[in-house]
Amino acid sequence: MLANVKFFKKIFLISTFILLSANLTANEKNQIISKLNVLNSLEFTFNQSTNVKSEKGSCLLEFPGKLKCNYFDNKEKELVINNKRLAITQKRYDKTYFYPISKSPFLNILYKDKLLEIIQSGKLHSTGEIIKLIYIGDNKITIFFDKKNLDLKGWQIIDQYNNNINFSLKIVAKNDVFKKGTFKIPEIN
Repeated sequence: MLANVKFFKKIFLISTFILLSANLTANEKNQIISKLNVLNSLEFTFNQSTNVKSEKGSCLLEFPGKLKCNYFDNKEKELVINNKRLAITQKRYDKTYFYPISKSPFLNILYKDKLLEIIQSGKLHSTGEIIKLIYIGDNKITIFFDKKNLDLKGWQIIDQYNNNINFSLKIVAKNDVFKKGTFKIPEIN
């Protein structure tokens, strides 16, 4: 009989731990969603590594679907996304390249409704100072949040060319209003 009591105590403790963990995860998700709902724009610096190549720069992001990044490289690269169009300009060479981004998993980050859907249906894992959200849909996306303030810290995706992209960021400002024309796609050369 004593063995049965110990067994039930263990089951009770394990069940309680699982329920509390699930409740904390749901609470963290709800808090992240609440923060994201009031977010309209971000300014941030970044480190991006693609396979073995590493790049740094700064970006302006405005929901929905607008991004402008200036890379700190010798080509003076600038990336602009305005909804479904992407342009990469190498200012040093005065060359602009245009790409369709309709199949890019990066679109999931640029549209708040899609990002909210990913957060809602993804699985949260808390490790140290980072909350990791893993979402497996058409592509696997891992999004990182700061555990203390629940700010976006970056993401990891595999793009349409099978490149492993790790993108970490440091937020500089939130909800700034950007000048008209900030996200204008350059003219074709």
